[in-house]
Amino acid sequence: MKIKEVQDRLIKIADVMKENKAYLQDLDRAIGDGDHGFNMDKGFSFVREDMKAEYKDFKDLFMKVSMDLISKVGGASGPLYGTFFMKFAQGLAGKDEMNKGDFTKAFKDGLDGVKQRGKAEIDEKTMIDVLEPVANALEEGKSFDDIVKLAEEKKDYTKELIAKKGRASYLGERSVGHIDPGAMSTYLIIKTGLESLW
Repeated sequence: MKIKEVQDRLIKIADVMKENKAYLQDLDRAIGDGDHGFNMDKGFSFVREDMKAEYKDFKDLFMKVSMDLISKVGGASGPLYGTFFMKFAQGLAGKDEMNKGDFTKAFKDGLDGVKQRGKAEIDEKTMIDVLEPVANALEEGKSFDDIVKLAEEKKDYTKELIAKKGRASYLGERSVGHIDPGAMSTYLIIKTGLESLW
């Protein structure tokens, strides 16, 4: 996969965030601050604009995505997604093509960064509930179509969990029955970014 192809995917992700802004708002209104859709749309609107530029390698590209999300997005999601893309970028210096092995390692680095920053683990009703199973499936060599299905299942599974992190954790058992907004936006990014890849 070449840089231009990835830029096109990131533009599609920005479009999907805009299309799902109201839905993400509704999910977050139920158990959080009610601004997740606004924040994700805002952050990725800057990403969309920056995809018009040229980048010398994938590290350069994903560091720009990271900086857009960290500097422009409010709440917890900006720093967390920004950290994911920052760590994702680290091992891609000098690469202007990315194969599945490169992507798998970068994704695991991104997951590790989010876990370190957010101090969250699996089954705590966060984006980790989607990110970690996807990282494991990549390492197991699963097909991208299977990984997208897995991400959807894990996003839906957060409905059954009690929130242990963030504002949703204040609700305790009342957080059950609601999909985690971060898990949903993570699923949307994975679905749009990975569908029919390689």
